[in-house]
Amino acid sequence: MPQWLRWILSFAAIMLVALVAGIFLVSSWRINRDYAITIDPIRVPESQEAIDRGRYLADAVNKCTECHGKQLGGEIFIDDPALGRLVASNLTAGEGGVARRYTRDDWVRSIRHGVGPDGKPLLFMPAQEYNSLSDADLGALLAYVKSLPPVDSDLPDSRVGPLGRLLLLAGRLPLLPAELIDHDAKPLQAPPRGATADYGDYLVRTGGCTGCHGDHLSGGPIPGAPPDAPPAGNITPDEDSGIGSWSQDDFIQAMRTGKRPDGSSIDPFMPWKANGRMTDEDLSAIYLALREVEPREAGGR
Repeated sequence: MPQWLRWILSFAAIMLVALVAGIFLVSSWRINRDYAITIDPIRVPESQEAIDRGRYLADAVNKCTECHGKQLGGEIFIDDPALGRLVASNLTAGEGGVARRYTRDDWVRSIRHGVGPDGKPLLFMPAQEYNSLSDADLGALLAYVKSLPPVDSDLPDSRVGPLGRLLLLAGRLPLLPAELIDHDAKPLQAPPRGATADYGDYLVRTGGCTGCHGDHLSGGPIPGAPPDAPPAGNITPDEDSGIGSWSQDDFIQAMRTGKRPDGSSIDPFMPWKANGRMTDEDLSAIYLALREVEPREAGGR
């Protein structure tokens, strides 16, 4: 092998090692960054009404059960050597459950800020959406979690693989929602419940719609979704590619049945079954809020 070629290959190897080391160091710094969060105390009611409200939020609105399981006992939802292992915690007081050690402030810090009791960011926890939860709804959600029967499920820790680190730095994998939150901002006040666009906007913000459909709700490839996942649909009132031609009844029936007005099926990757457990009033509110969104062509996120 010519000497000059050896020099080139050696240089390329050194650069590759430096690149890999740089990806590891920078991603590790972000993954292990310390956040000092000041928590404003909230009241956790003990009434059955509050527990029922919390169950409704966990099942239908905030969809906690989609990741943490029906009994909130936790699940491993990604386990790939290259991408990493992402684990939704056991939220109960059973073996391996975080409720055994979480204080009220720990719950608020985790749900509203995406930061664990140790001050480190939680992986893939959609706190940027739950950050807008009202104190009343967050209190109800905690009341429900506290009422859960213990589930024994001692799950392994999450870890980020080399591909996951690369995608994180490239902005293609939203692993650290804590980076997206203004931790000093005061929680927004929720409007009164009812079939209004204002309350529907609150449900859209806290119900995970923007996480898949994008900030403008016009859909497109979903960040962090599996490669075979369909793109999110356009739920703006665009007449051609959105839901501009849908009536309120069309929208509610689509959430109840998984069928669009033209008879086509909504892919089950879209949690329409969870949305379908919402009340007619809440679904009507969401529909009214979506009617006020700026119409956009599909795929603009």
